[in-house]
Amino acid sequence: MPGRKELPSTLQRSPEKAQRTWIEAHDSAVETYGEGRRAHQTAFAALKHTFEKVGDHWEPKGRKGPSDKQASRGAGQRTAKTAGGVDANASKQHLYERARQLDIPGRSSMSKKDLVNALQKASGRQTAKARKSS
Repeated sequence: MPGRKELPSTLQRSPEKAQRTWIEAHDSAVETYGEGRRAHQTAFAALKHTFEKVGDHWEPKGRKGPSDKQASRGAGQRTAKTAGGVDANASKQHLYERARQLDIPGRSSMSKKDLVNALQKASGRQTAKARKSS
């Protein structure tokens, strides 16, 4: 099934470039691996190199590169824990700014790992809320 028909809701609320990145990677992965989970994982890994999840949508990253251990792995490797679209490889300052943008309480005393976890949870809550209102 073409990527445009499979486009996740978080990407429907994201810039056109993020949508194109996911669709092109998904469609290429479907040709290589077939329809299913692996095609979606491949598309998200490609997306995470240039975009990060902020709340209920994706925004361009300031630097290119994988955002977590899973996104940096090659195809066919065992899965690793993801950061849910949060750029876990970003600086602590960047993560703090994203936490401020999402109004996460207690962010000033959080470690980098805590910021990643808090951002992941906040993004999950905002995505769930956006899906309910759609």
